[in-house]
Amino acid sequence: MEDQKQTSFTFEIDNFTEKENFIHSPNFLSGGCEWFVEVYPKGHGIEDHLALYLHVANSGSLLLGWKRRVKYSFVLLNQSCKEIHKTTEWCNVFCSQATGWGFAKALTLKTLQEKGFMEKNKLIVKVQVNVLEVVDQGDVTGNETMDLSGFQVLYRQAFQVSWLFVRHPDIALNFKPKSQLVKTTYLNLLLKLIEKLGKPPHSFSKTDLSNIRSELIDLTEAGFKLDWLNKKLDDISLETKKEDANGTRVQELEEHIKNLKVELNKEKIKSADKVLILEKKVSELKNKLINEPNSASSKASFFKSVFWSWNKSGTRRR
Repeated sequence: MEDQKQTSFTFEIDNFTEKENFIHSPNFLSGGCEWFVEVYPKGHGIEDHLALYLHVANSGSLLLGWKRRVKYSFVLLNQSCKEIHKTTEWCNVFCSQATGWGFAKALTLKTLQEKGFMEKNKLIVKVQVNVLEVVDQGDVTGNETMDLSGFQVLYRQAFQVSWLFVRHPDIALNFKPKSQLVKTTYLNLLLKLIEKLGKPPHSFSKTDLSNIRSELIDLTEAGFKLDWLNKKLDDISLETKKEDANGTRVQELEEHIKNLKVELNKEKIKSADKVLILEKKVSELKNKLINEPNSASSKASFFKSVFWSWNKSGTRRR
């Protein structure tokens, strides 16, 4: 079923440069369902660009198999209805797994804020929608695919892949394989690699990093432009080396503390032995004194002996 009639919807945003959060337009009808536009005045993931998206309204109520194949574009107007900027026309499939599509890099904020672009700080956004295919309900296997930049991807991967091409539009310009099966295999490998590199640095072993480096080389040789991913791997490798160095230093300090504790225990044992020896000597002298005549000279001799024993042992009991 096709609805070749193009629908246009326009809404105005006052005090545009003062807006911080995303702006949600009123709903409008096209192709048998409702839509709305989201505008990000401060960017969405890419901070120096205005972001514009077309969304299906009430997406939570969509039936299984529901989809709309849509051509759409955005036009920016000033208060005098003078066209400021028009995006390229895109064609995407909207479904329960991918309810919104658009432009994360619709226009640079610097260009938008240049003198003469907006009058009285008002921006008018017009979206042009042409619904080419309407399916309200159908058989769903979970393996339905759609074309994104020449790659066949599963519906559930649509948002992730779309965002990948938005952030890195030249990522596959030099991709060599032509077979759709091979292209899908390489793309899935890339998506898994991106997921891996999203983990914290301490979770990688040297073997993990070596394997990832090899996979990156294979993907690059196939034609993917992955400078940004190589940089991320370099950063993780550097962070891992720092953590390894810190770990080695901690182990060295722990070993040193362990050795010091051993030495301290030895000294405690030695001191205890000296105390025992001294106590034994004092006890012997006391017994000797008791067995000798009770004279002043004997007492003096006893105390001299004790004093001499303390000095010799180097330990004085309190």
